[in-house]
Amino acid sequence: MGDKRALPEATPAPVPDPEDMQAQPIPKEVDIDSTPRQSQESTRGKELEVTPSKEPQREYLTGFRLVSVLAAVTLVSFLVLLDTSIVVTAIPVITTQFHSLPDLGWYGSSYQIASACLQPLAGRIYYNFSTKWTFLTFFFVFELGSLLCGIANSSKMLIVARAVAGMGSAGLMNGSLTIIGTAVPRHKSPKLMGIMMGCCQLGVVCGPLLGGAFTEYTTWRWCFYINLPIGCLVAAMITFVHIPDQAEKPSISMVIDTVLHKLDLIGFALFAPAAIQLLLALEYGQTAGTFGVFLLWEWRQGDLAMIPLRMVAKRTVWSSCLVMMCLFAVMLGSSYYLPVYFQAVKNDSPLISGVSLLPSILSQLSLAVISGNLISRLGYYLPWALFGACLSAIGNGLFSTFTPHTAIGTWIGYQILAGAGRGAAFQVPLVAVQNTVAPRDISLGMSLLMFLQTLSGAIFLTLGDVIFDAGLKSTIPKDAPNVDPAVVIGAGATGIRSVVSGKDLAGVLVAYSKSVGYVFYMTAAMSVVMALCSLGMGWVDIRPKPKPAPEQAEV
Repeated sequence: MGDKRALPEATPAPVPDPEDMQAQPIPKEVDIDSTPRQSQESTRGKELEVTPSKEPQREYLTGFRLVSVLAAVTLVSFLVLLDTSIVVTAIPVITTQFHSLPDLGWYGSSYQIASACLQPLAGRIYYNFSTKWTFLTFFFVFELGSLLCGIANSSKMLIVARAVAGMGSAGLMNGSLTIIGTAVPRHKSPKLMGIMMGCCQLGVVCGPLLGGAFTEYTTWRWCFYINLPIGCLVAAMITFVHIPDQAEKPSISMVIDTVLHKLDLIGFALFAPAAIQLLLALEYGQTAGTFGVFLLWEWRQGDLAMIPLRMVAKRTVWSSCLVMMCLFAVMLGSSYYLPVYFQAVKNDSPLISGVSLLPSILSQLSLAVISGNLISRLGYYLPWALFGACLSAIGNGLFSTFTPHTAIGTWIGYQILAGAGRGAAFQVPLVAVQNTVAPRDISLGMSLLMFLQTLSGAIFLTLGDVIFDAGLKSTIPKDAPNVDPAVVIGAGATGIRSVVSGKDLAGVLVAYSKSVGYVFYMTAAMSVVMALCSLGMGWVDIRPKPKPAPEQAEV
């Protein structure tokens, strides 16, 4: 009777608490003794094993394999950034040899256009195929383009070869970042990314130095041949190392189906013409229309889109993209126009001007490594974006005060400030996106950042050139009234002293300093915009969260 009266009181509530459920009496029909204790324990063990199985077990690289892969992707990224700037000091000799002065701009723009157009598609390829073999395929195309550039016997062949190299480079920077993002846990990637980005950024600032040395002492063709022996070393370092993928990829038998249905080729066919029109400054109405059709198609494609709009709609992603655009505009602006100041105003040789850039190079490298380590330890990346933007704004603002008589200690100190700002902030957009998107979407996020980086370089270098030319045309009549601005502009940065002399030369050098300063107004302003855009990244701690106590896990 006591048991029968207890049954109604044991009726569970509509929403029972787990601990109360364990304390409830078992109905009379169930015989407790008939269930062996071993069976109960085995059943409980199986129930507890269900929870951790929901988190996919991921494989990470350690030891020699990690060092080998990190060194390889750093070398590749260095070559990619080197290739964008090494040709600058070789172009005058190339145009003389091929009698192709009207093609001067195409030697750089063909590379940038081909790279920018393929960036989003490259991300989709990484998304669907093996990261390792996709990376090696793009690297092979890049090496092929470098070889064709080296053996080019005409201007048209060199332009086409530069485009081939640009197509290969489209999948290398984002591939390197994807490999690092998937080779180690997320909280450890900023440290490795800081090492990689700090070293590979040397390519941008060392390019003019190496290009001048090769052109002066050997031949301009070594500006491209240098990629070949390093490429063989990289291939050997990666080929025999297993690189884990961020998700399961289709088998070889599904290649054709994947290419036709999962690469969003229609989206690429809409995107590439719009990007080319924008980079070539063609009719903007047509460009906007093509981009509009592309966005509608991407919205229709959803997760199969080349650039999934659900990913771009995240505040951290689009704010990181804007920060990357501003940062690369600042970096390329200073990297291209500081040598102009040293060679034109200070009359330094290409080699000496490269040496004069060492304060910027070393401070940038140091802060990239330091900030990457501290982000991994402290967990927050936003302070470094703000800190770097502020230093960059101050440094570039001080660059605008350069005169023909600026002391050595002064321009060294200014470079340290600006370089430290770039180094502190450069990996922040990469870290923010990697810790926002799903592991499988990392390659898509990196390709988007690399596309906007390339687009920023093409747009703001062109804008900087316009500002500089306009500055010369307006300042030369004021500071050197007896000199024709067209004569000075036609002589080039290193030919000023062959067309003017005496007091006129002194006035032209002042005009050159002011015109370079106008470009640094732009880079200082972009640093301020970068600080504002970085606020959208949010205050996020990327360190791994502590595991729950055993009692909580059992509940």
